[in-house]
Amino acid sequence: MTDPRMNDHEIEALFAAARAERAEPSAALMARIMDDAMIAAAEAAAPRPVAARPVAAQTGRRGLVAVLVAAIGGWPALAGVATAGVFGLWIGYAGPGDVGTLTATILGSAYGPNDLVPSLDTYLTEG
Repeated sequence: MTDPRMNDHEIEALFAAARAERAEPSAALMARIMDDAMIAAAEAAAPRPVAARPVAAQTGRRGLVAVLVAAIGGWPALAGVATAGVFGLWIGYAGPGDVGTLTATILGSAYGPNDLVPSLDTYLTEG
């Protein structure tokens, strides 16, 4: 049984034959390619008609949703606000049971949640 693979000498002979026989495109093919290129260049240079905007956009009137989305900062900002809102609802619903105990554990027993948050009484004290 013979080995179907080629050795290096046979491969080099094939490459040498391919290098010696160089295929050039015909003049008719080159003419067709150039004709297509000239047509494509003319189409790219030609001005394109501008699509007419809706009447509401021409008068400067926008819908309520468009105004609200623009006021927030666009659709990416609206997605961030919606994500923060859903996350806040989740924390509010499934948050830790006793934040006071957690705070006292972390900071020690000397401080509680009321000591960390200033109240109006802090600013009204005289003296």
